[in-house]
Amino acid sequence: MFALNEKVVYPGYGVAKVNRVVNKCIGGQESVFFELTFLHKEATVLVPTHNLEAAGIRPLSSGDNVKDAFRVLTEPARKITPYEFTASNWNKRNKEYQLKLRRGSLRDLSEVYRDLRYISSQKELSFGEKNLLNQTESLLVEEISLIQKRAHEKTVEELRTLSAR
Repeated sequence: MFALNEKVVYPGYGVAKVNRVVNKCIGGQESVFFELTFLHKEATVLVPTHNLEAAGIRPLSSGDNVKDAFRVLTEPARKITPYEFTASNWNKRNKEYQLKLRRGSLRDLSEVYRDLRYISSQKELSFGEKNLLNQTESLLVEEISLIQKRAHEKTVEELRTLSAR
């Protein structure tokens, strides 16, 4: 369980603060919710406290997880053959990437980011690929900057440098 004002990660959406605990009566049943306010979005969500694990909500990663994410970025990207650049294969890759985004670990996000950066060096990214790359970079930067207490720009620079190797 999380404490008030604690920062948590909502996979696929980013870092949020536990703003308050809300009690609601739904269908005659009393339910307890966490109100999460996103740090870098104009959005607030209510998440049932009994459903936090299913939603994937987790505490901020540790410094060791950040080091592991950076290590992943320096590893060679998954080799993608020219055949895999077709639209039907993008759909398959996209499903894998979306699953990793929903899991929301820094390692998974780093793998998606690294692979998309590699693909961008081989061909121009499609609209969907560009959006996914930007979303993944944003999620990584948001959490890592907060953990390392660094400016977003410095984290972006480091991610791009590491994944360009």
